[in-house]
Amino acid sequence: MEQKSTFPASAILPAPTLSRLPGYLAFVSLLKEEGVEYVSSTQISKEINVDASMIAKDLSFLNIKGKTRIGYDVATLEHKLQEFLGFRRGHNAVIIGVGSLGASLLQDSGLANYGLRIVAGFDVRPELVGTSICGVPVYDMADFGRLIGQLGAGIGIIAVPMEMAQRVCDEIVAAGIRALWNFTPMRIKAPAGIVVQDTSIYADLAVMYNRLDNIRM
Repeated sequence: MEQKSTFPASAILPAPTLSRLPGYLAFVSLLKEEGVEYVSSTQISKEINVDASMIAKDLSFLNIKGKTRIGYDVATLEHKLQEFLGFRRGHNAVIIGVGSLGASLLQDSGLANYGLRIVAGFDVRPELVGTSICGVPVYDMADFGRLIGQLGAGIGIIAVPMEMAQRVCDEIVAAGIRALWNFTPMRIKAPAGIVVQDTSIYADLAVMYNRLDNIRM
């Protein structure tokens, strides 16, 4: 089962702050591996190109404060960031749609380092049902409602064709899924109280192409 956070439930941060925290964590984790004991917001700023005052403000949301003329204790900073971000806790997830994208996610062992355990895949294609990918079993989508309680998963990763996205969303939410990680271009609608995180590689491509075209001008 998922472990609970020791941070208060009210610790809901602005989205821009949350998006920067993993970058801070990646950098301080490298420092820890190198044996560095302390780091200042100025040093972090130089490496990840975020203003030092912004870094200090972001960390203050988590009640993380550095020492004057010394900076932040690297080991403590890493621990608190991991804990707040949920990377030190286990979050069970299932993935719906184990085609090319879904299979790639199942094969990404690095997700486990960030607290995400994909415990099962679901699909409608007979040739995939009953198989396993990197040790993760693939079940028939028709059995989702029956199996989800046994799997102890609260997160559903949606990697189906976009025309199926909303139907899948409705079905898995009805079965008890509380958070959705949506990899389709479709913006799905979920009931109040359900967490939805959209990750569209197509939107990222559009931004990249646009920036690239402007550079060439």
